[in-house]
Amino acid sequence: MLSYKRSVRVGELIQQEVSRIVQELKEPGLGFVTITGLKLTDDLQSARIFYSVIGSDEEVERTGAILKASIPLIRHQISQRVKLRRTPTIEFEFDTTPAHANRIFTLLEQINREPAVPEPKEPPEEPRHKKKKWEKEKS
Repeated sequence: MLSYKRSVRVGELIQQEVSRIVQELKEPGLGFVTITGLKLTDDLQSARIFYSVIGSDEEVERTGAILKASIPLIRHQISQRVKLRRTPTIEFEFDTTPAHANRIFTLLEQINREPAVPEPKEPPEEPRHKKKKWEKEKS
């Protein structure tokens, strides 16, 4: 028996096919798209597809609009390529993980470039054999 759910296996298959379908799209203005992940419900009825785009913010927005407009075509292609009783509904969502990772690496590089802050120096301790002025006066 397999140790993971059927929805995970089917999700991986659908992700591969969606990646191929998106590469085959001949839409003008479609940026360099990478399908980064897919979440499929356990009942295989709904799929959320995560994608990333290399380029400017305008290219990201344009690519998102093209992908959303291409959902019927992509669903049809999935139904032809993956034999399922029902083809899941599709929703595209921009994956912000690469942008967050890039920001973290940039911050870490800045921290490594900055000079280290020296620790505050403590005043040297007086030797214990010397008595302080007020101790001498008492004795």
